Amino acid sequence: MRRRPTIADVARHAGVSRSSVSFALNDRPGLAVETKARILAAAEELGWTPSRPARALSLGKAGAIGLVLTREPGLIGADPFFPAFIAGVESVLSERGDGLVLHVTTAAAEHEVYERLAADRRVDGVLLTDLRQDDSRPGLMADLGLPAVVVGRSEWSDGLCAVELDDRPAFVAAIRRLAELGHRRIAHVGGPQEFRHAQRRRAVWADTLAELQLPAGPLRPGGFTAAGGAHATRELLALDEPPTAIVYGNDLAATAGLAVAQELGVSVPGQLSVVGYDDTPLARYTHPPLASARADAQGWGEAAARALDAVIANGSAPDVVLPPADFLPRASIGPAPSS
Repeated sequence: MRRRPTIADVARHAGVSRSSVSFALNDRPGLAVETKARILAAAEELGWTPSRPARALSLGKAGAIGLVLTREPGLIGADPFFPAFIAGVESVLSERGDGLVLHVTTAAAEHEVYERLAADRRVDGVLLTDLRQDDSRPGLMADLGLPAVVVGRSEWSDGLCAVELDDRPAFVAAIRRLAELGHRRIAHVGGPQEFRHAQRRRAVWADTLAELQLPAGPLRPGGFTAAGGAHATRELLALDEPPTAIVYGNDLAATAGLAVAQELGVSVPGQLSVVGYDDTPLARYTHPPLASARADAQGWGEAAARALDAVIANGSAPDVVLPPADFLPRASIGPAPSS
């Protein structure tokens, strides 16, 4: 294989010192115009291109941002949100050749991961997702001097820049539509309650039922997983008075619930209406097509990466409010059964 030309090769070819080459390639003052032109011509003739790590070091940057997730590794690929969100982040980073450092860890080791990323200068900043009640990470980022952006509500960010997308309108619209269709027993299969967005969806479900003067429906944990959604659905359909509609925390749990209902001979939407959240590509191809909410996870990732760029460059950035999620009624919902 042909050896990649170095700054030393350019210096020899141009008949100058390596420091002069560095000055010319980094557009620093102090060189004669003719000398700089000779160095740039030599670099082009040799096919010299900058080393990414060396360039990052010269600029005092790592050329990467971090994303630390405290979920089961096997669940990240199955969760429809993160692949789309990461694709959005990567679309911004790829424009300049930067990278994404992804760490999957446990809650117990989480702080250590952030401390190591900061101490080793492996990333220029981090995205904070899955915010929890009394989450200590925003404060930790300030202590570490690590630029950060919160992916979530501004009231959760503890002063950091937040990039938020409101899921409330979609949940309210879904429950109101079910009520218009005559449903009175509307259940919820929620996500992990340590996550603030899962708490928020549960609160929206309960508050909307109360506003509509409907009885509090049954509630089951689903954990945003297929297994959790399936287990919760079996429990709900085994009740003496099962719900006529179930609103799930995400499409993965809802798709599993839809399959369980069909396995048990419960007609959807004849006997049971099903609503998910995320509007994954699969949602429109289930049988029947799954009613859901479109939250544009990829666009969220793009906006979060650009906001972090601004924080890294300027020390802070204004919050970003994205268009809210839209409710998408599909054939998995219908009128409540007459009996």
